[in-house]
Amino acid sequence: MKKLMLICAPVTSRSGYGAHARDLTHAFIKHDKYDIKIMDVPWGECPRDALNNDNSNDKKILDRMLSQPNMDRQPDIYVDIRIPNEFQTYGKFNIGITAGIETTAVSNVWIEGCNKMDLIIVPSKHSKGGFVGALYEKMQQTPDGKQTKVGEVKLEKPIEVLFEGADEDIYKPLKEKEIDSEFLDFINNQVKEDFAFLFLGQWTKGGYGEDRKDIAKMIKVFYEAFANKKEQPALLLKTNGATYSIMDRESCLEKINNVKNMFPSDWKLPNIYLLHGSLSDTEVNYLYNHPKVKTMISLTHGEGFGRPLLEATMTGLPVMASNWSGHLDFLSSTDSILLGGELKQVPKCQIWKDIIISDSQWFNVSEQQSYKAMNYCFKEHNEVKSKALNLMKTNRDKFTLDKMIQKLDEIVTPYVDKVPTQVGLQLPKLKKVGNSEPPKIKLPQLKKTKSGVKI
Repeated sequence: MKKLMLICAPVTSRSGYGAHARDLTHAFIKHDKYDIKIMDVPWGECPRDALNNDNSNDKKILDRMLSQPNMDRQPDIYVDIRIPNEFQTYGKFNIGITAGIETTAVSNVWIEGCNKMDLIIVPSKHSKGGFVGALYEKMQQTPDGKQTKVGEVKLEKPIEVLFEGADEDIYKPLKEKEIDSEFLDFINNQVKEDFAFLFLGQWTKGGYGEDRKDIAKMIKVFYEAFANKKEQPALLLKTNGATYSIMDRESCLEKINNVKNMFPSDWKLPNIYLLHGSLSDTEVNYLYNHPKVKTMISLTHGEGFGRPLLEATMTGLPVMASNWSGHLDFLSSTDSILLGGELKQVPKCQIWKDIIISDSQWFNVSEQQSYKAMNYCFKEHNEVKSKALNLMKTNRDKFTLDKMIQKLDEIVTPYVDKVPTQVGLQLPKLKKVGNSEPPKIKLPQLKKTKSGVKI
């Protein structure tokens, strides 16, 4: 009898967390060791339409989803793929899987959430370091109203690193003739330049320099790097806010124009193109492989892992990114362009109760280094591309979805094998002796106590 596993995750969410949750869920299904049930939960305001009944992998998830959040027995294993302050403990053995942090500090509430679980899994060394290094004083109020230390809050449960594997059958190098002609022509018609930097990611809240991906600063540095030059590349922004609505698109365009208006009106600025809306995984791979797309760029303040950056490397697309946080597990200084900078306090507008704390810092890329790196990549692209192809070979060997599925099994199995499987209770049957009836078992008489209750 297979162990019963309940997975709580945003499997229908069209988001990075949703994609990670779906990959992990597929991995557990592929292990074929568990009777899996799935409880879908939202992820912020992101659309919840990522699953397609006509897709065989998606159908495996849909067929296992619970219509009601209840079960007839306790799960042997409970897997919670959310942020730690949301972790619950429904199973005999409870696993918390989280992307962790993009900053330097994990809140005490997250540590307490992790300590409720039996095992924690995170996607990068950076994320693990944030949890392992966290230490808080546990305070208690005395009768006279003063606070006194009664202990410490630190991670007490085992924590393992499991990278987010990229599907090598989807994210792979393509020749131009292998790209869908309609998609190829669409980008060709939109982008007139032959060289385009690509950014792919969500444009989160915050003013200039305050959104987590630091998109506004990236736009400013791009303008500065190529303003008034005879030859100019383009910047292709595949981005959106919380949704794919028209209002969201207009908001993105307004933010781009706000940066553009920082420059004199008579300057000749390079073109920026907004690609807004939903793309399938296959279309994203077309984008990475489009002949006009030459380099992936991100000035991110921090990543728990950095999934799109890995996907890009799987196709041989050069990557330029911040030299800090989760993506350093798969980006190297020899085969990608890593941008220096410094850690600075997270802006007040990004403080988020129990999630991003006021004591935390994140990375601020050097604008001067970014300026030089963009120009270098534009002028010496053949050299940059050659190194990217080396990185592609390495990552297509180490960071595939299949390798992730295998590693997940290696991490989880030693723990869950110790969890007893529930078995049905079978009572022995009484047999006839010759032609006689089975013996009858005489039960003891119930006695009346002084209270009048039968026992």
